[in-house]
Amino acid sequence: MEDETAPWVVDVLFGVFVTLAIALIIATDRADAPPGPAAYAFAIGFGALMLVRRRTPKAVLVATTLGLFAYYTMGYPAIGVAIPVVAALYSAAELGLLRPAIGTAVVVVSVSWFFRFQGGEPAAYLLGYELISNVALLAAAIALGDGVRSRRVIRRDEQERLTREAERRLQTQREMIARDLHDSVGHTMSVIALQTNVAAEAIARGDSTVAVKAVGIVRDTGEQTMRELRSTVKLLRTQETAVVSLRDLDGLIASAEATGLTVRSEVDTRLDRISPAIDAAAYRIVQEALTNVIRHAQAQNVRIALSQDEHSLRLEVSDDGHGGPVATTGHGLRGMSERARLLGGSLTAAPENPGFTVTATLPARLA
Repeated sequence: MEDETAPWVVDVLFGVFVTLAIALIIATDRADAPPGPAAYAFAIGFGALMLVRRRTPKAVLVATTLGLFAYYTMGYPAIGVAIPVVAALYSAAELGLLRPAIGTAVVVVSVSWFFRFQGGEPAAYLLGYELISNVALLAAAIALGDGVRSRRVIRRDEQERLTREAERRLQTQREMIARDLHDSVGHTMSVIALQTNVAAEAIARGDSTVAVKAVGIVRDTGEQTMRELRSTVKLLRTQETAVVSLRDLDGLIASAEATGLTVRSEVDTRLDRISPAIDAAAYRIVQEALTNVIRHAQAQNVRIALSQDEHSLRLEVSDDGHGGPVATTGHGLRGMSERARLLGGSLTAAPENPGFTVTATLPARLA
């Protein structure tokens, strides 16, 4: 009820319940002399303490206990020992004060039993009925309060877990989009920069045919990148899992060949047996590997090999350039490694003699 109702409403209801319950017990007492207004004032006081039970639960425990002892010291009609303190014990346990609540219950029951025994009441009656019933009621109040607290803690922990999971997924999506943009724009800019230099040199020589061809490649590459960027925006809107595919590998090879590279591809895959996320990641890894070749390798030839078995997809991009440390640093290789690792695969990149080789192994399907 407290999770759906304003706390102050719950506290007022507690106060009204305690006041009315004690007042009813006082009013139905069979004593010859009717109870005076002071007895009802105690009932109101016990109820009023519920209004501050959240802010000062320990003080409410102490005040309720002392108020109960003062009530009986003044000789007012019997109201039991459980009813006046049950709400205070529940409140303390609900707020995590389990030990103070148990200690208060022990003190109240012990003091009550001692004075009633001293007053001449039969020990068998006190032990067999009064003690058991009071202990059961007080224990139930404490257990109920602690149970409510435990459920609230569990719900809070679950909500925090769901929040962390949502934040983690959001961060993963951001990293994925960042890698897609880096790979797509980085590859495009490498091709455009190279073809722009070709066009500039051709114009300087007066070779309009080569210049027109280079400008055409720049245009086609830009249009392809715009399509990929629109696919990325579509991903943001629809939450689709893959926006590119190894089916587009021919276009990627064509853009690399347009820079002067000779690309040899050896593809032995069944894309219908590959998860879309694996398909997209493999395409991006090949794209980034080709971008690194265009930017850094000064290579003439590139070999792209893709093979697949029942459980994994293996891809390899190797060139005959100079290799070396330049190609082993930067965001590109780090992004490729993250892609492979997040999908449960692995990636290695190392210089060869000659050239440089990127090898990735990915699971064919995601669990």
